[in-house]
Amino acid sequence: MPDAPDGVTLALLSRDDVPALLDDLCDVYADAYGVVPGEDPTVKSAAFRKRAVRALDAPHYAQVAAKVGGQLVGFAFGYSLRQGATWWDGLEPEPPAGFLDETGSRTAVLAELEVRRAWQGKGIGRALHDTFLTHREEQRATLATGPQADTARSRYVRWGWQEAGKAPGAPGDYFPYYVLYVRQLPLIDRR
Repeated sequence: MPDAPDGVTLALLSRDDVPALLDDLCDVYADAYGVVPGEDPTVKSAAFRKRAVRALDAPHYAQVAAKVGGQLVGFAFGYSLRQGATWWDGLEPEPPAGFLDETGSRTAVLAELEVRRAWQGKGIGRALHDTFLTHREEQRATLATGPQADTARSRYVRWGWQEAGKAPGAPGDYFPYYVLYVRQLPLIDRR
């Protein structure tokens, strides 16, 4: 497992561990994003809770939790894309032949990577990222960012992700489109 920053404990969790942590996950998520002027924070938090619960039904779900002194300070979770998944629908520019083909075990989605604001910039996000990806058995991984997530996108590029293109959001999504990234696996442990 990749090294955690001093004082931080990383734990791999299964889908069975998550329901008891759901309120804590929502708290970390809300804290990570902070308050956006003019935005009702309960809307974004409620949407996250729905995504987090829905993700538990996805194949090969896994989560990594970061704790300091027993307090959850960050987490990452994801799963495998199912065969016929709609993840890549509408991807522009048009990818090469075969890129969109999903087998149920080809692509891991890093669905969420969140760290409380007071703990950001201390290497916890990178440790969560690396731990999650190091334990995946898929051939590649993907993630999505919102259209205004310039800081996150530059971080992901530094961490080895390549932009695959833009895909439209589904009806009711938070953003009208998402920027999708991909990287090959396995992730080599940096130690």
